[in-house]
Amino acid sequence: MAISDPKADLLDYLRGARSVLVWKLDGLDEYDIRRPLTPTGTNLLGLVKHLARGEFGYFGETFGRPSDAVAQWPAGEETWEAWALPTESRESVVELYRRSWAHADATIEALPLDAVGRVPWWGDGGEVTLHHVLVHVTAETQRHAGHADIVRELIDGAVGLLPTMTNVPALDPAAMAEHRDMVERNAREAAGR
Repeated sequence: MAISDPKADLLDYLRGARSVLVWKLDGLDEYDIRRPLTPTGTNLLGLVKHLARGEFGYFGETFGRPSDAVAQWPAGEETWEAWALPTESRESVVELYRRSWAHADATIEALPLDAVGRVPWWGDGGEVTLHHVLVHVTAETQRHAGHADIVRELIDGAVGLLPTMTNVPALDPAAMAEHRDMVERNAREAAGR
């Protein structure tokens, strides 16, 4: 049995989640990557930009390692930050996210898991360890990867963990529609009880 390296394990899971967010953009046009498909405006490119800003904050400011590359938002914008301006290209937002990865990875490599930082936007004083931040950001990134999976499915039906592994049974469109109808019938039956 191989001996685990907790920091390497955590970073591996974070890197996997990051890559999911970026590939969810593949094959889509500019409208579809920005298209808000929920009442809160959730969209694929916005999720990527939001996570870039988050990594710069959690692995930068929190540990006294700020970056001047942090994404800026329009003055007076009070809503959730997960959207991209028309002047921001897909490439520039993905590049910003990749720069946040490099910045975060440098912090992770430089500090021990028990290094203490302070999250200024947490109202309780925000004192945390690098371990806590790694778990928090990985969970947050995985959460948003799930959002991206649903948004992408709504756009063009593409689903899955990786481009080569959908984690969904391979069903033809008719069989998938039949499955969905069965789930709907069961939901209605349960609601009628």
